[in-house]
Amino acid sequence: MRILLTGSKGQVGQCFKDRLPEDWELIATDSKTLDITDAGNVLNMVKTFEPDAVINTAAYTQVDKAESNAAKAFAVNASGTLNLARAAKAAGARFIHLSTDYVFDGSHNSPIAEDCPPNPLNVYGQSKLAGELLALAEHTDTLVLRTSWVYSEYGHNFVKSMLKLGQEKNQIDMVADQTGCPTYAGDLAQIIIAILQHADISRGLYHYSSGHALSWCEFARQIFAVAGEQNPHYRQVAVKAIRTADLPTQALRPAYTVLNSHALLARLPSAPEQTPLVQTIKRLLA
Repeated sequence: MRILLTGSKGQVGQCFKDRLPEDWELIATDSKTLDITDAGNVLNMVKTFEPDAVINTAAYTQVDKAESNAAKAFAVNASGTLNLARAAKAAGARFIHLSTDYVFDGSHNSPIAEDCPPNPLNVYGQSKLAGELLALAEHTDTLVLRTSWVYSEYGHNFVKSMLKLGQEKNQIDMVADQTGCPTYAGDLAQIIIAILQHADISRGLYHYSSGHALSWCEFARQIFAVAGEQNPHYRQVAVKAIRTADLPTQALRPAYTVLNSHALLARLPSAPEQTPLVQTIKRLLA
């Protein structure tokens, strides 16, 4: 199978490369080698490589900065996604696009299924929702995969930020009234590979998150607990629970975005096992 991957230096892109089946061919692009906002370049790249599938993990993900830079967020997350979907269609390739739990407003109180109406609170979520809709409308063989709270051994993410703060502070304040599912990028990469291995899973919208529901505060405490177990000399960090209102940010955040993954997992008869949160934290510590 021949794959064109965007965002290859991001968390999911890196994990995807690590897990790529040996008999697959991959062209891995990033913002320097493929500007997805340039429709002509995208079309030329896809025509030249002739992939069986295009996987879009590229995104503008700076939630707060997007509030004052909406044009950039929409250029990447909406127009860029459309360019890729259009090029994949022209090449007869499948298109898999990663999206976000931030398309929801957080008003739910139970795991969110794919048929729940989106209502993003911020520009980032709005731009990602626009990308979903444009891709699904453009190419019949598009699969949109929403996920949440991605972390890994690569790049910038919550786990690595907490471990860094733990070396500097004895106490940190952390929001306790936002709940979601931390998702290991390695699990997400394995799910994408499993989808590609099942030709019958094509057009549509699916949710996937690994792990169980936590608040950011609970997530931080879990990280420090594992760090302490692994290293008795690790600084003991107290995590103080605060409200979202106590930590003003440019962009509004949804209070509850736990995604229901049942629809996708039911269609994958041999879905990869999810990596336990404690195990992934240990991996990052190592």
